[in-house]
Amino acid sequence: MPPPWIPAQMAEKLCCLKLGNKSDMNRPHRIPPSFGYLQLAVSILLAAIMAWPALADSEGVLPKLYTNQQYIEEASAVTTLDITNIKSVFKYVIGSLPDTVKVYPTENYFYFSFIHGGIRWAGNLRFDIETRDEGKVHMTYFKEFTAWQQDEHDYTAVLGAADGVTVEKIRTLVYRVTYEGRSVIFELNDLSQVTPPPGAVRQEEKYLGPVFDESGVRFFLVFRPREKAFFFILDESIPLTDELYTSVVSKNITVGRRTGFAFYRDRFTGRRILIGVHVGNTSINNYLDGPFDQLPDNFIRENELLDAILTVSPELRGTLDRFGNSADDSVRYLIAPYMQYEDENELELFEECAGSEKPEAYYGCFSLGPGPDTPPPPPPPPPPEGRLSPPGKRN
Repeated sequence: MPPPWIPAQMAEKLCCLKLGNKSDMNRPHRIPPSFGYLQLAVSILLAAIMAWPALADSEGVLPKLYTNQQYIEEASAVTTLDITNIKSVFKYVIGSLPDTVKVYPTENYFYFSFIHGGIRWAGNLRFDIETRDEGKVHMTYFKEFTAWQQDEHDYTAVLGAADGVTVEKIRTLVYRVTYEGRSVIFELNDLSQVTPPPGAVRQEEKYLGPVFDESGVRFFLVFRPREKAFFFILDESIPLTDELYTSVVSKNITVGRRTGFAFYRDRFTGRRILIGVHVGNTSINNYLDGPFDQLPDNFIRENELLDAILTVSPELRGTLDRFGNSADDSVRYLIAPYMQYEDENELELFEECAGSEKPEAYYGCFSLGPGPDTPPPPPPPPPPEGRLSPPGKRN
């Protein structure tokens, strides 16, 4: 494609310009000065055409611009949507999506939000690993939580053939959803080929699978049987989607400027262990509330996750499925081995604990769960007894 400053007619002539055959070029002849200038101009333009793709690629993708004008116009728009009718909202969501979308989070939530009646609503469609092949999709939506209000009323449903909704498996991790003549293909995130790089998982640890959080940060879920400890290890084999700065607390602790995720640099391997999530995000259950709700469902091998859970909580044997869900599917075992911190100085407890030279004692500092012969970890805020699944987290 020629650069935009070259007229189409000129580009057409340049592409078809005959410069003479070999026999003509071997003949001695004189070139008028004006033709020499033309030849120079042609050479410059052809060089620009050849360089155009490379110049475009070197510029990369520019950031997307958001304006206050957009926000005000969305907030003040008079919209017509029967917000209390789940099927009407489902039709609106499906009708607003492109033909194909990507579901990044590894618990298979497709999150969305919109402003209606001056209020931001949020929700998700979930392709639950245990029901999607039965032709079902879970939907929930609600008034978005804020720091000053938390309306607990949800609209939620499991939609399927009885509701006029078709969920069809096209191939592994790809589903077509159809409702009232409108179809959208949902591509779930295939991380089946992702493997931790050297140093991300120690020999005595069990790798449970890759985690893609709705924050856009990727982790490896790891279990240490001796300490009965789960870890979320930052995946640094791909470009980071955050900027990490060194904490004032310790040179071993870094914090994400965008996410607020706090990491401790492992002295034995150099990996980064997630140690903290900001309470301002967990309190409103937003995209930055931590990876507890994005376990690697599609990539869990047999009973490996359940075995790890029962190592920590053997009293739950016989009450959970292999994903850690209760028998009635109302509660899922909570794996959140990190602090919910309000002030960065609270993270100093990890530095104080991590002075041991013995790995078995050292690693006990980075999980808030109990373990044998380990120093007491920093005290966590009281977590919920479990988490709802479905409909899943509020965002």
